[in-house]
Amino acid sequence: MIVILSKKFFRIIIAIILVLIIIITGTILYSKKTATSTTTNYATVNRPIERGNENSNYIAIACNVDWGNEVIPEILEILEEKEVKISFFVTGRWVKAFPEMFEEIVKAGHEIGSHGYQHLDYSKLTLEQNKDQIKQTEEIIMQYSNQKPSLFAPPSGAYNEYTLITAQELGYKTILWSIDTIDWRQGSTKDVIVKRVMEKPNHHGAIVLMHPMPETAKALPALIDQLQEKSLKVGRVSDVLVD
Repeated sequence: MIVILSKKFFRIIIAIILVLIIIITGTILYSKKTATSTTTNYATVNRPIERGNENSNYIAIACNVDWGNEVIPEILEILEEKEVKISFFVTGRWVKAFPEMFEEIVKAGHEIGSHGYQHLDYSKLTLEQNKDQIKQTEEIIMQYSNQKPSLFAPPSGAYNEYTLITAQELGYKTILWSIDTIDWRQGSTKDVIVKRVMEKPNHHGAIVLMHPMPETAKALPALIDQLQEKSLKVGRVSDVLVD
């Protein structure tokens, strides 16, 4: 009787071990498959764009918006006077909080890009978190503009492989910059901002990053004039991406 029980017990133990081996093997294979898929996607994903076509006569201005409501009307007025259209990259939370001002930007005919829903460090976000941030912004932008954006500028230029994979899967080009006004830094006066842009050696196809800061608004007229004096057309990010 003891021998019989021992044999049955031994068979049960063997069966349990086999089941555990199958489960562990399946988990490992699935993990490898997922990792390979992610690596493959990242290897073939479009890298961030810092500059457009260097043979272009355009230079683009990208204005990232998560604050600065008191300055945006002045910027829009200057752009209208100069007959210039630029790109505004807006956060979803800003659009949700200030839909009327966002609609003014849209009505003025400027290009709208996504700046994510919140001004977070996207290099620390998971795949799902990146997707959630970009999708939320897309939905709210379309709610007030009825047009899906195709350009995405990660806050502070921070991103990881999940950011790039998500952006591409959702139909976006990830945009950075080639000339930074650094207009948010203390001491960035009108003249300093203009100098930071104009002292760069190559403006053709460049993307100039700015924000709705008071000194930026003061610098904008002179900046547009000086760039146009170099036979450059000041425009949107999509203008410099044309081959």
